[in-house]
This record gives sequence, structure tokens and C-alpha cells, in this order.
Amino acid sequence: MDTQTDRTGAQKTSIPKLELRNITKWFGPKGKGVLAVDDCSLAIEKGEFICVVGPSGCGKSTLMTIAAGLEDASEGEILVDGRPAGPPGPTRSVVFQKFALFPSETVEQNIKFGLQMKGVPGAEQERLLVEQLQIMGLNKFRKSYPSQLSGGMQQRVAIARALVMQPEILLMDEPFGALDAQTRTILQEQVQRLHREQHYTVLFITHSVEEAVYLSDRVVVMSRRPGRIKKELQLPRDVVWKSGDIEDAAEHAEFIEARKEIWGLVREEIIAAQVE
Repeated sequence: MDTQTDRTGAQKTSIPKLELRNITKWFGPKGKGVLAVDDCSLAIEKGEFICVVGPSGCGKSTLMTIAAGLEDASEGEILVDGRPAGPPGPTRSVVFQKFALFPSETVEQNIKFGLQMKGVPGAEQERLLVEQLQIMGLNKFRKSYPSQLSGGMQQRVAIARALVMQPEILLMDEPFGALDAQTRTILQEQVQRLHREQHYTVLFITHSVEEAVYLSDRVVVMSRRPGRIKKELQLPRDVVWKSGDIEDAAEHAEFIEARKEIWGLVREEIIAAQVE
């Protein structure tokens, strides 16, 4: 089997970590209901960070829920390491826009929930919990309840709950969409840092072109409904402007050029949808 070298210097096979193959989704009877996603194929390599952007209602989130195994495709298949992905499981962790925390459980209880369901021994649960509390800056809040936390802190808990499972694939559906601008910026930078350090395989849905350019190795632009993949743009990863603040990154020529091209593609779809 052919191999190549990824950006970390490790050998990888030609088999993608996550592959969406000819995904089509109808809501309602085929040919009579709503065609949300139409024949979308996407291959994501191990350690790659992919952002999907497009106009509202284009099927971005539907594509992600299918990738997560939370929803069935009408046609097509989801593969992990070249094999059928099957139902949801610890291999694929999901972070949603709405934090989906258990309100009656503390921060530590929320984070450990998946580990408990998996039957991880107590000592290992504690080790993994402490590790995530440190990474996400939640040490002082482990005994707090979600209602006692800001939106940004709640999303940190949701991300920690996903990462503590040590997933092979991280699926994020507009995770910062409900946050204020300042908190969103801080979490964008934190996710960027975590990816540089841990090399997670990430499928990230966003409405923000700037967020996509800053975070991703590759941006996938979807068309208006029915959602199709309009274009994929490869972005640089190991550049100085991606290791710093997003405000500084936004001043670099590569960032500006990519943002302009991607926004132009999305804008075309928004305008076309309005005149149909």
C-alpha cells in the first residue's frame, strides 16, 4: 500500500481516518421530501483539521451528525480507517453548539460521564479527569454546576468531556456559535493550540470564514441546499501566523487571501439562494 509523510513526519497510509462516501440525505420520502445533502464525499486524513462552511441551511450540521453516526444517510456510507463506522461510540466524540451538559451534575461528573459508561477504572477516570481539568483551565471549577458557569466555561466542560474519551475523531458542530466574541476568540486560540499539540483528527462545522481559515488545514465550502461540496481549499498549517492570536493572523496576506476567496464562494451561494 502506498504511503506518504504527514505534517508531523509520521508515515500514513492512503486510507483516510474518516471518509464520507457519496452521502445523500432526504428528509421525507425520496423524491418527495427535502433533499438536504446531495452526493457529498470527503476524506479526512489522520491528524487533519477540516472546517466546513456554507450558507445557512446547506446541510453542514446534517453532514456532521451523519458522520457521528447520530443520523442515518439515505444513501452513502461513513468509513473509519476504511471500515464501516457503525453506530456512535467513543471513537468519535461530538461537541455541539448547545453545551448539552447535565445540569444536576458537577463539572467533574459531566466530564467523567463517558468514562463511567465505558467502565473505565476509577483511578484511570481520575487521572484523565485531572488531565482535562488542567488542559481546559477548569481546576477551580470541578465541583461547580453548569448553572454557576459562564457560557464559555460550559463549552470548555463540553470540550473536556469529548477529549477525555481520547477519541480518534473529534466532531464539532459550531461549538462557539452561541458565545460572545471575546470568549469565542479565546476558545478558538485554545483549540488551535490543542490541535498543534495533540494532532486530533477534526471535522469542524462553522459559519465563520475567519474561524475556518485560522483553525483548519483544509476548508470545504458547501453549496446552497441541497448541499453539495462546491470547493475544497488547502491551507498552510506550519506557519507562524497560525501559532499566535487570531487577530494577528488576520493581518497576514495568506489569511486575507483565503478569507476573500472563501467568502466569495459562500456569498455566491447566499445570493443564488435568494433569487431562486
